[in-house]
Amino acid sequence: MTEVQADTATATARLKERLYATITMISVVVGLGASGHVEPGGAAATVATASAGLWLASVVADQQAHRVVHGNLAGGRELRTMLFVSSPLLLSAVGPLLLIAAAALGAMELETALVTAAAVNVAVLFAWGCHGGVRMGGGTVFALAAGAVDAAIGTAVAVVKAAAGH
Repeated sequence: MTEVQADTATATARLKERLYATITMISVVVGLGASGHVEPGGAAATVATASAGLWLASVVADQQAHRVVHGNLAGGRELRTMLFVSSPLLLSAVGPLLLIAAAALGAMELETALVTAAAVNVAVLFAWGCHGGVRMGGGTVFALAAGAVDAAIGTAVAVVKAAAGH
């Protein structure tokens, strides 16, 4: 694999993790909002724990897969790439945590913060869908349609995950 191919594969894997983390964070904040009465501290702990747990699971799975395929633990450049690719799973908690902190400080209601966090993440899915549509060369209408479809699918998956208690 050439260096350009490796960079493209890394960028693809990182974007996949970013999209997965976005969908997962939608389900976490929707689940928190639907759970009834939750305090900012509990909401923050849930968001942080979900994010950290997903990141750790990803790192463990990547390391195990590397060990099985290559017969050794990933180290050096391979480990740095693995950590770089999985980092969006941690970064996905930043927005919701900032909004929850604003609610804890009285700037907004917690329910508003959770709905806003979900809406922002749906908008992110829409933006990535539009970007993908533009990259495919389909024009503005195609890009907007791709964004709408990605946002709708991501939201549906997140709502199903939240309803299932994940």
